[in-house]
Amino acid sequence: MIVTLIVLCEVAFWVLLAAGLALRYLAKKPRLGAAVLLCEPLLEVVLLVVTAIDLKNGAVPDWKHGLAAVYIGFTVGLGHSTIRWVDARVAHRFAGGPPPVKPPKYGMARAAHEWRVAARWTVAAVTALALLQLAIWYVGGDGDASTLQAWQQKMLFVIGINVVIAGSYTLFPKADPGPKSEPESKPKTLR
Repeated sequence: MIVTLIVLCEVAFWVLLAAGLALRYLAKKPRLGAAVLLCEPLLEVVLLVVTAIDLKNGAVPDWKHGLAAVYIGFTVGLGHSTIRWVDARVAHRFAGGPPPVKPPKYGMARAAHEWRVAARWTVAAVTALALLQLAIWYVGGDGDASTLQAWQQKMLFVIGINVVIAGSYTLFPKADPGPKSEPESKPKTLR
C-alpha cells in the first residue's frame, strides 16, 4: 500500500504542477494556479500520515517505509526548485517570459552554483534522515529498524557525494576558454 501511495503522490505532484501552470499561463488565472501549486505539500502530509498509521498498526518497518521518508525528504529539499525550474520554462514557452537562466559553466560562479545544488540535496537528505529517525523512535526498541537505518546510511552517502561534487568545482574550477576566435588565415600567394 505504501509503494502505491508513493507512486500516486509522484503522479499527483506532476498533475498538480501541470494543472497549476496551465491555470497560471494558459487560463490566465495566476492566483488559482498558485493555489493549486500550494496543494503540493498536502501530498507529503498524506503520505506521512498513512506511513505513521501503517507503523502504528503493527507493520514491520521495511524498505517501503524508508522510501516514504526519503520521498518526503526529497520533495521538501528539491520540490520547490523543481517547480521553479518547470515554471521558468513554461513561462518562456507559453507566456512570452524571458528565457530561463542557464547555470554558469566556469570558475567560482559554477562552484557557487554547485554548492547551492548540494545545499538543496543536503536539505532533502537531512529531512529524510530526521523522518527516518522519528520512525525508528516511533517503532521503539522492540521493532527491527535495521532497514530504516540502512536508508539513513544512504542519505549520508547522498550528502557526501554532493559535498564532493561541489568541493571538486571549488578546488578545481574549470577555466573559461574565453571567446572563440577564428584562426587567422594565411594570405594566398600566387605562383
